[in-house]
Order: sequence, then structure tokens, then C-alpha cells
Amino acid sequence: MRTDDRTGDDAPDLFHYVLKDKIAESAVMGTHVVALCGEVFPVTKSPDPNSPVCQKCKEIYDSLPPGN
Repeated sequence: MRTDDRTGDDAPDLFHYVLKDKIAESAVMGTHVVALCGEVFPVTKSPDPNSPVCQKCKEIYDSLPPGN
């Protein structure tokens, strides 16, 4: 459920939480997604297990009721 926020050197700075059904569409079509924190960007890369996560996205995700 995460995707990336790019820096100038093409290395991901932080990965953000986005709606799962929007990830594939963005990756294929190049459309932009909106992260839980409000960042808007196209999906360009998948995170690795130890990738840095946007703290604001994580806090919002953790505060959601289970199943949402």
C-alpha cells in the first residue's frame, strides 16, 4: 500500500501509503495518486521491506479502524 516520493537524484526519499487499487492504475497509466498525508505523485517504484515510510502517512494509517 506504499509508493514513493522521488528526490532529484531519482532515489526514493520516503514511501507513502496510498489506496491499494490506485497503485496499479498509476504504475500503468501514469496517473497521479494521493497519499494519506496529502502528497500527490505518480507511482514509479515499489518499496523494499526496509524502505523509509512517511511518518504522517503511518500515523494516519495506524489511526484507522481495522478493515478500512
